[in-house]
Order: sequence, then structure tokens, then C-alpha cells
Amino acid sequence: MINYVPTYYYPVFRVADHLSWPPANIDLNRKLRALWEQHVFWTRLTVNSIVDGLEDVKPTTARLLRNPSDFAMVLEPTYGTAIANQFEKLFREHLTIAAELVSDLKAGNTTAAEDAQKRWYANADAIAAFMAHINPYWSQVEWQRMMYEHLRLLSEEVATRIAKDYVRNVAISDSIEKQALEMADMMTIGIAQQFPTV
Repeated sequence: MINYVPTYYYPVFRVADHLSWPPANIDLNRKLRALWEQHVFWTRLTVNSIVDGLEDVKPTTARLLRNPSDFAMVLEPTYGTAIANQFEKLFREHLTIAAELVSDLKAGNTTAAEDAQKRWYANADAIAAFMAHINPYWSQVEWQRMMYEHLRLLSEEVATRIAKDYVRNVAISDSIEKQALEMADMMTIGIAQQFPTV
């Protein structure tokens, strides 16, 4: 596992020596990748449940909303309880606004959907600013760009599900997973640089 090297969609952010990652950073990267994969997996299932009016919408959404808490548990040993809790709060808002947006779009409530989308992007800005605040190796510009791309892809996933364009919907899901893993890698690199002895 010494030669474990992640790849990136945005290669311009700071370079790190991946080849010298200690086992603890490799383990952290595995945890963060798993959490981001769970994030997009349960987001997709929640979107499908809301759009299709499935009976599993409540337990599926509940499982999705566990994801921010799981992230906080991974971040807490390094950043402490207060920062982990703030990340959890911001990330939960990201998910609850998304669910609200999907419901509004399904109902054809354009005004409410536009309001939710504005709040969704404002939340993405808040996440990017927060990440840059807690870690000098996380660029606010890069996090904003990554979050905006995440929202763009999720919006397209919702739109294609509502339109019943299932072939395109599945293809977008692949792009969402790839981009989410890149965010996991960016998180790991920043933590590895900020805390080289972790």
C-alpha cells in the first residue's frame, strides 16, 4: 500500500508526496472515500425515493442524514468536537436543502425550488469557506469549485430522474461518484499536510 496514489479532477491544487503517506493517512483516505461514496449512494437513493414516491423515503432519508455524523466522527480526533460539529451542521444542511429542492421540483413549485437552490449554493459557499478556515492547505476557491460541480451534477441527476431519462441518469451517477472520490482525496491531502505526524 506504500504506492497508493489518488487521482484528481482538479490537479492544480497543492502537490503532496503521496508515496510517503504513512499507514494512518492511507486509512484516513479509505474512510473518507467510503464516506463520500456513501454520501452520493444514499443521496441517489433518496432522490429516487422522493421522485418516484416510494414507501422507503423516510428510512432512506434517515440513513442519508447519518452521513454528516459519520464524517464528524472521522474528523473529531484531528480537529476536535467543535469543528467536527460545525462540519456536521453544514453538511446536514447541504442534504436537507437538497431533499427540499427535489420535492419542490417534483411538485413543479418553481418559486420554492429557486429559493432552495439559492440556499443550496450559499451553503456550498459556507462549506468552502469553513474548510479553508480550518485547514491552510484547503483552498476556498478549489472547495467552492468542487462543491459547485457536485451540485451541478446532482441537479442533473435529479432532472434526469424526474424526466425518466434513466440511461442518462445512470451515466451521471458514475460522474458523481468519481467527483466525490476526488473530494475525499483532496480532504486527505489537506489533513496529511496540516498534520504530518497523524
